[in-house]
Amino acid sequence: MSLRNYIDKIKPNFEEGGKLHAFRSVFDGFETFLFVPNTTAKSGSHIHDAIDSKRIMSMVVIALMPAMLFGMYNVGYQNYAAAGTLATASFWSIFFYGFLAVLPKILVSYIVGLGIEFIWAQWKGEEIQEGYLVSGIIIPLIIPIGCPLWMLALACAFAVIFAKEIFGGTGMNIFNVAVAARMFLFFSYPSKMTGDTIWVANESIFGLGNTLPDGLTTATPLGQIGQGMDVTYTLNDMITGFIPGSIGETSVIAIALGAILLLWTGIASWKTMGSVFAGGILMALLFSALDMTPISWYEHIVLGGFCFGAVFMATDPVTSARTECGKYIYGFLIGAMAVIIRVMNPGYPEGMMLAIFFGNMFAPIIDHCIVERNISKRLKRGGLK
Repeated sequence: MSLRNYIDKIKPNFEEGGKLHAFRSVFDGFETFLFVPNTTAKSGSHIHDAIDSKRIMSMVVIALMPAMLFGMYNVGYQNYAAAGTLATASFWSIFFYGFLAVLPKILVSYIVGLGIEFIWAQWKGEEIQEGYLVSGIIIPLIIPIGCPLWMLALACAFAVIFAKEIFGGTGMNIFNVAVAARMFLFFSYPSKMTGDTIWVANESIFGLGNTLPDGLTTATPLGQIGQGMDVTYTLNDMITGFIPGSIGETSVIAIALGAILLLWTGIASWKTMGSVFAGGILMALLFSALDMTPISWYEHIVLGGFCFGAVFMATDPVTSARTECGKYIYGFLIGAMAVIIRVMNPGYPEGMMLAIFFGNMFAPIIDHCIVERNISKRLKRGGLK
């Protein structure tokens, strides 16, 4: 293969003693992006699976494609619907408008995040780590379309530096990088993450879409509930995803396609994913029985970022529980906490990302307790305790 031969030819320049040795980590990152490496993990203390991490990241990115593509279409759909021109718009004009609106956010996420990864690797003299391949696409999908690019850039920089690199990089971080980015945006710029003016793109792009009034307001279903309003969307809208919301979080069907791929390939743990849904359903049923929530239990599951968080973020193998029993506890805690936050705190109608943040915090404790319990049981069986 000509490309492989060319890479092998210039490789000595980047190795020890080569004239471009200072850029060895950049070359290594580029090479391993193009070709599967011959080795998997090098550090036994952090091996959680025999599969190479780049294969895992690539599979997760593929699983995210349905949610991303539908999110692009829904961005265009919401713009044309708000302008009242949906009936006269073609499928491709709607999709390409959404594509052009979302693409800058994906580019900013990758440019900032990977840029910091490259700089950090050069500074430390280490290989470039591939963990941001997934985070870089998740972060744009969990924010409103109205989030400014400069805010997104700040959030990506904060998340990569303070939620990942200072802990040692990929495989060492305690908190999910995408969750950290969203938390940074929510607490630093709440007006651009909540409310009813951020969910619809309001400017035309290259002649596509519609320029909407600055005062246009469109609330998400959970936002309507938080304001004490009746939900104006049907269950069919909630499942298909033709509702306002964060870019990649609205379509249950698109997310389910990604979930099937992750479970089929064994990338995601069915124990963690299933427990998140179990915790959310049981807590929603409890609140419904106590008449503390105006919507049905199944609406809690299909609305907001619940499904997206359960499938793509709670199952992150680095920040989730790693013991088999701990996965059940960890997932159940996240699902239950998400619904508790929604119901008990009307000012924070989403809840899922905060629940995952707390789940990440408790994951090491859960694993520690499970391991200690297993050790104690084995000692008792052996008559040593």
